[in-house]
Amino acid sequence: MMKMRSTTRIIKVLVLVPALLLSACTDDKEDLTQYVSRVKSEQKTDIEPMPVMKPYQKFTYAASELRDPFIATVTEVARQEETVPVVDNGISPDRHRRKEALESYALSELQFVGTIEQDGVWALVRASDGIINRVQVGNYMGLNHGQVLAISEVEIVLNEIVSEGNGMYVKRDSSLPIVEVN
Repeated sequence: MMKMRSTTRIIKVLVLVPALLLSACTDDKEDLTQYVSRVKSEQKTDIEPMPVMKPYQKFTYAASELRDPFIATVTEVARQEETVPVVDNGISPDRHRRKEALESYALSELQFVGTIEQDGVWALVRASDGIINRVQVGNYMGLNHGQVLAISEVEIVLNEIVSEGNGMYVKRDSSLPIVEVN
């Protein structure tokens, strides 16, 4: 008898649990219908039509028999021969040398802010990004291959190699004065 009561209870639980779960699924969808109607009322009804695409027009290159504009003509070669020949002065930057950090800045972007003595005299140079670099005689700085020749309390003396055009270079002395701090 005891076994029968527990079986009856199990059957009642098995019938009641699905009935309770199904009772939660009612047909009350009023909030959903209100949301859908609100979204539909906010939608734009006047959508612009798609633009008309122009058809692709095929182009045939027919200038292959014409003169190549990158090859000098006979008259241009003659004019080049008439000009004064350029004499190589032997001045050129070392292209195989590894660039130093301050060679990516123009001299106008660099500020000489002071010196320190540590195994020799070092100049402190601030770049335009705010980073302060140490420089000593022999280092390079500036866009024109400027080599540091001397460091004093008031300036850094440089020797730059500047392009003149036509593949020629000249040496030019320049300096970077110290910045006065107020």
